[in-house]
Amino acid sequence: MAKKKPAAPKPQLVHIAAAGTDNSALSKAQKEFNRLTKRIAKREQEVHEFREAATRLRQRVQTEYRPLQDKHNNVRADLVRVLDHAHDTYKLTKGERAKIVSLLLDGCYDLPQKGHPEIQAILDKYEEPETAEEAAAADAETAEMMKQLFSQQFGIEFDADADVSTPEKMQAYLHQKMAAEQAAYEQEAAQQAERRTQRKKTPKQQAAEEKKQAEEQNITQAVRTLYRDLVKALHPDLEPDETEKIRKTELMKQVTTAYEAGELLTLLRLQLELQRIDQSHLENLAEDQLRYYNKLLKEQARELDEAMFREQEILSGFTGKSYYYMPTPAALDYDYRLQKQQLEHKIKQLAAEVLAFEHDPAAVKAFLKTYSVPKAGPGPMFIQL
Repeated sequence: MAKKKPAAPKPQLVHIAAAGTDNSALSKAQKEFNRLTKRIAKREQEVHEFREAATRLRQRVQTEYRPLQDKHNNVRADLVRVLDHAHDTYKLTKGERAKIVSLLLDGCYDLPQKGHPEIQAILDKYEEPETAEEAAAADAETAEMMKQLFSQQFGIEFDADADVSTPEKMQAYLHQKMAAEQAAYEQEAAQQAERRTQRKKTPKQQAAEEKKQAEEQNITQAVRTLYRDLVKALHPDLEPDETEKIRKTELMKQVTTAYEAGELLTLLRLQLELQRIDQSHLENLAEDQLRYYNKLLKEQARELDEAMFREQEILSGFTGKSYYYMPTPAALDYDYRLQKQQLEHKIKQLAAEVLAFEHDPAAVKAFLKTYSVPKAGPGPMFIQL
């Protein structure tokens, strides 16, 4: 039996304890401090677990799912060969042959790009050559779709006489338009900035700005004070013992990373761990100090929320599914197992059909009877084979 991987150690809880069990004894700032530290600890654990789950998923896709996809494409290629043979040799009706052509062209067009270039020759047999009129109409339709897309997403207004009939012309036109809009935006922003500098501030605005600057300086000083205390305790150059020197070097890296990222909670945890502060220190923090801490903790919580969203978005780019379909490790695992099970079933089903179609025209006819040719419409037709 494989050994279970040990769970990552949970970070030390930074918490202001109330006297007895009555939280009402805590001030508003103390309660806010506890709420934020708890939220951050929970979010840190969620980000850590999601990253690990995403890494496991990528590994499983490479070692398990990609080979299944290759196997699936191999069976699809076998099906193309069998259906091509059936089209040319079996006694089929005109409608049945039309269905085979549809299956090959609409359901297997991607096989030459997925490891089976030899299939292109079979597909070319059934592909009707495109006329000049059809090609021109397709180019015009594509250009119109691209114009609508860029108009909706980026607000670009196309001139009536704009020539975007080819991808190269479309790219050149968009580059020109976006460069002009960027220049106009920068000019407007510069003019607004100049107007702001020329506008005289009221005494109230001036006082508010000075107060904000003072608070920002105090917040920066609060983190710097913690950082200096930890550097003083951990400086490896002052440690004669080699083993302890290595430990302090690693801790110093953590301290520096946390300081540069403004991670107040990490610095407080390290102070508790190294016994630079104790529980009474937290309980006796001044209200002004707590307010500065709480502002930093709010920023740290917001950054963790953004980090979680980024992790989900990155994985979404890998899986092709929106992040809200797989927001947790459990959802990742469930979706992967479901996708793998469906692909295995599809491979088994296609393999059985290939075997039957190869020797039994009646099986081909029975299969084609259940298949309907997709109706032509805007956009490509997708057939799951």
